[in-house]
Amino acid sequence: MNNRIPPLNALHAFVVTARHLNFTRAAEELFVTQGAVSRQVASLEPWLGFSLFQRHARGLRLTSQGSQLLPEVREVFEQLFRVTNPVKEGRSIRMKAPTCAMRWLVAHLMMLEQRRPDIHVSLTTTTEHGIDFRHEDFDVAVVFAPDGAPRHYYSKLFDEVLSPVLAPHLLLAGQTTLLPEQLARLTQLHPTHDQRDWKLWLKTHRIDEQVMCRNQQFYTMDLAISAAIQSFGIEMADVTLVAEDIRRQRLVMPFSETVKIGAAYYLVHRPGLGGRVQSEWLTDFLATFTDCLTADAT
Repeated sequence: MNNRIPPLNALHAFVVTARHLNFTRAAEELFVTQGAVSRQVASLEPWLGFSLFQRHARGLRLTSQGSQLLPEVREVFEQLFRVTNPVKEGRSIRMKAPTCAMRWLVAHLMMLEQRRPDIHVSLTTTTEHGIDFRHEDFDVAVVFAPDGAPRHYYSKLFDEVLSPVLAPHLLLAGQTTLLPEQLARLTQLHPTHDQRDWKLWLKTHRIDEQVMCRNQQFYTMDLAISAAIQSFGIEMADVTLVAEDIRRQRLVMPFSETVKIGAAYYLVHRPGLGGRVQSEWLTDFLATFTDCLTADAT
């Protein structure tokens, strides 16, 4: 009795080739060369002791032995995929986050990957600030809640705290700060058409709105921050989202004054998940990600 394990790659090549009856199309599906598929099938035939295909000018045809073998081998691979796919999907955390949070989030996901390389995060960005798990297919999300905490399982990441930022060389020689009246010589960058962030900061610090004589609107805060880094003007940004840019001296804060608007960023996750494995991986992700946030804060 032959107790050796059959060559699984060759068997898979046989199943795919039998579906197409063409080595070229089988190679395209398997992402290998045509010659590689042909060699795998050729190596399998001596192991089995019979031919699997008849070669014709127009392509391939299964032999009687190949036709008899195919259904059972195909069923084995289909069962293998049925068993492994849920586990594979459980290792991938489907995450959604607003584009404005990417500057902050990516650094923490890199830290997560270093600590738990076995947990894969499939990240989707959006310009929307909320998420409805009843209609969206995500496990976890970063959301911005201007009117209090979301109603799902959540933890607060950070409050939104605003202050102007700009590229260092836009300051005059020797300057580290700006005087309020110097704002008028710079273009104010806005992620919203109503300019509410700038107006709130100016009002809070009793600065006349007349300094906002040059303005440029962008679709998202991330675009406005990128424009500020490229010296387009001065942007009212969340200090947490630009902390890495400030650390790397791509941006500076020319005012010490900030304004806390009452909104915050939250990490929310789906209340109930459809599988034990997926739930375990999500729990591991949340615990490790929280540790990364704590480490970064210290």
